[in-house]
Amino acid sequence: MKQAFDFLYKEPIFNDIINRLGLPQIPKRPQGFATLVLLILEQQVSIDSAKATFNKIKATISSVEPQSLIALTDEEFRSLGVSRQKTAYIKGLAFAVINKEIELETLPHKPAEVVREELIRLKGIGHWTVDIYLMFSLEAPDIMPLGDIAVVNTIKELLDIHTKEEMEQLAKGWAPYRSFATYLLWHHYLQKRNRKISYEL
Repeated sequence: MKQAFDFLYKEPIFNDIINRLGLPQIPKRPQGFATLVLLILEQQVSIDSAKATFNKIKATISSVEPQSLIALTDEEFRSLGVSRQKTAYIKGLAFAVINKEIELETLPHKPAEVVREELIRLKGIGHWTVDIYLMFSLEAPDIMPLGDIAVVNTIKELLDIHTKEEMEQLAKGWAPYRSFATYLLWHHYLQKRNRKISYEL
């Protein structure tokens, strides 16, 4: 971790963030099914809103496991605040785990590219969800989630760069520590808005 931040400190944008705000806390989430369910819930809504829905699910079934979730009806999901589309995604993930179409316990032992290939095949899991899972749960060091609005807006704000192509080109210079560059960008974003986020399940 020190090596990553020492490397990034040479970049003026990160030098400024570290000098003003200090080093960020590295977000972590448990590996496995429950985290992926929460990430599906977080798609296109606030983290707080998704967490509230996740807590309602937990209170209903006590353990967020594939068998428990497929036992819930669509109506029960709707009563817990889960949209029809996300219900389908969550149930699809649950069936994929039960049928061993994906074996989540093997992912920590695979390269990030292979993890992405396996997860992206599941309906409802896109690149943002894979990026966050790789970073937070599998501690992949070189992920740049340009599907994340906070990252994109912070790059626009601090560097006046506005296209995804320009951002991808810029971020190549932050390899092999693009995840840590992302943590610094989030650090700026959250501190500027005086926000704190808990990632506990």
